[in-house]
Amino acid sequence: MTAFTVKEIWRYPVKSMQGERLEETVLTKGGIPFDRGWAVRDEQTQTIRGAKHIPGLLHCSARYIEGTSADAVPHVEITLPDGSKTGSQEEDVNARLSKALEREVTLWPLQPADDSAHYRINETAASQEELEANMRAMFGVRDDETLPDLSAIPGELLSEVMEYASPRGTYFDLYPVNLLTEASLRRFQELTPFSKLDVRRFRPNFLIADDEKLSSLAEFGWVGNKVTLGGAALDIDIECMRCVMTTREQAPHGQGAIPRDPEIMRTLVRETKHNLSVYANVASPGAVKVGDEVRV
Repeated sequence: MTAFTVKEIWRYPVKSMQGERLEETVLTKGGIPFDRGWAVRDEQTQTIRGAKHIPGLLHCSARYIEGTSADAVPHVEITLPDGSKTGSQEEDVNARLSKALEREVTLWPLQPADDSAHYRINETAASQEELEANMRAMFGVRDDETLPDLSAIPGELLSEVMEYASPRGTYFDLYPVNLLTEASLRRFQELTPFSKLDVRRFRPNFLIADDEKLSSLAEFGWVGNKVTLGGAALDIDIECMRCVMTTREQAPHGQGAIPRDPEIMRTLVRETKHNLSVYANVASPGAVKVGDEVRV
């Protein structure tokens, strides 16, 4: 029987910016504490946005500053594409981010879930054709390719994210936890032999290793099951639908460049119905560290 273990733990202090690796964490019902604790708002549309709409976010990286507080989350230090640094405590942080991202943005910590106006999408399509064009741009699919099947998303959650930029009270796309196996990365590398499949393209919270060096979409078989990681348990709910972010260039300062690669999306559409990795809810909170056993 294959033995799975936690190889990497990732937290992303600012939505769509490069994250930070952790050696251990304590999973709560809301996921890894302070994951996606900050996000930027596009001031033209007054809407919280990620790298689907603002690609330059992937050229920035962020880390939390211990011993600080911005109410719900700690303050963050942000490394900009030119290697210079700013932070959420700095008076000119919005101006510097806007210059780096080439559009007017503001940086926001998590707001209360009942602040619906903060999370609402304020840019709507004028027609069905425009809606489809926006969806194709967001998911990175061509006119001759199918859009992802959204029917796997629970109805209430789907309605929420059609009206709001994220489930209210979070800056997640859908779920609090994303889990990816190295087995899937190996299989996908076979399908895209000329692509650079750095784990950062797929932004998991947990990268899972296996002792048999499998080449399969292993975690897809876990959907509908409970998985334990160390002292915590996850309900694996759905496969993760992938968007244009997986194809974006990433060049965080001091971490090495990842090139733009549209072929990744062509392969996702053709081979995996747009999906790679799985989304999960936390069934039982608990401590997780690198090296812990993963049991299905």
